[in-house]
Amino acid sequence: MTGVLPDSQIRGLIDSGALAADPAITDAQVQPASLDLRLGTMAYRVRASFLAGHGRSVAGRIAEFEMHRVDLTAGAVLEKGCVYLIPLAERLALPPGVTAVANAKSSTGRLDLLTRTITDGGTEFDRIPEGYHGPLYAEVCPRSFSVLVRAGQRLNQIRFRDGQAVLSDPELSALHGTDPLVDGTPLISEGLGFSVDLKPAKGSLVGYRAKPHTGVVDLDLIGHYPAREFWEEIHSEDGRVILDPGAFYILVSREAVTIPPDYAAEMAPYLAMVGEFRVHYAGFFDPGFGHGSAGGKGSRGVLEVRCHEAPFVLEHGQVVGRLVYERMAARPDRLYGAGIASNYQGQGLKLAKQFR
Repeated sequence: MTGVLPDSQIRGLIDSGALAADPAITDAQVQPASLDLRLGTMAYRVRASFLAGHGRSVAGRIAEFEMHRVDLTAGAVLEKGCVYLIPLAERLALPPGVTAVANAKSSTGRLDLLTRTITDGGTEFDRIPEGYHGPLYAEVCPRSFSVLVRAGQRLNQIRFRDGQAVLSDPELSALHGTDPLVDGTPLISEGLGFSVDLKPAKGSLVGYRAKPHTGVVDLDLIGHYPAREFWEEIHSEDGRVILDPGAFYILVSREAVTIPPDYAAEMAPYLAMVGEFRVHYAGFFDPGFGHGSAGGKGSRGVLEVRCHEAPFVLEHGQVVGRLVYERMAARPDRLYGAGIASNYQGQGLKLAKQFR
């Protein structure tokens, strides 16, 4: 039963005490192949991002770097450009053989809200080794917009693995042959490659660029903010866009991808050698994403792009990322887009759910 643990086995971790929380974990947090994590009641403004390091606790490091504290009970603003450390409601007591990996949720990434998980003794962000017993913390750094957050909100999520079940390129090709993963010829090289769409079928709108000076985004307000107040539309007539250093963009993949029910996927950051930009904070794609069994017909991948030191020309069809597919340890009871609220099933170019 090697692979990513589905919802039923996540509930088993909760029942056994391997996953615990105060307040108790709710069923709404359990996704087909992951668990949403909740913010605690206090945020610590720290001078810099950090990792605990071998033999050291996060609480001890907070004492070194803390500037002030922010009570999240009734809601508080996390300011753009600042780094905050927030204890999460959940804690772990992982059994032997089970590891965990965390990632920002889709809407979190689309807000350019850098959110990473750290642990006691940790030497990597978002990676949790087998046997870990201890608390979880979220490092949160708003990059484009100041945000209003509250205790209990879910900015990141955690996925559990029993062993490793990443598909090799031949296995990925065979899977595509029986259950097509993209609406065309797949580019398979250490995962499923995908490219940027800068020649839309209709019109010339290819993406959005975050405006540098905006108001606060309240994360609880869905479909509330006019997009034009926070985003500048990016149009292209020739299939190319010049990325500005330091700017944040929302673009979309040319390919419509699917995740079959017995598999999960993770978007891997693309190699820096392909250009002066980074695509995505990395993210989870659940079983059923874009798949016909969950009412999908393929879904585009939204690309969260940040340009680095120099302006860079991005051209239509340029490969910018890859999806790494893994086997599920078992099929989930519920699929993405089927029987649960799924904001991005069948998506195209789409901003975070707070905008209209």
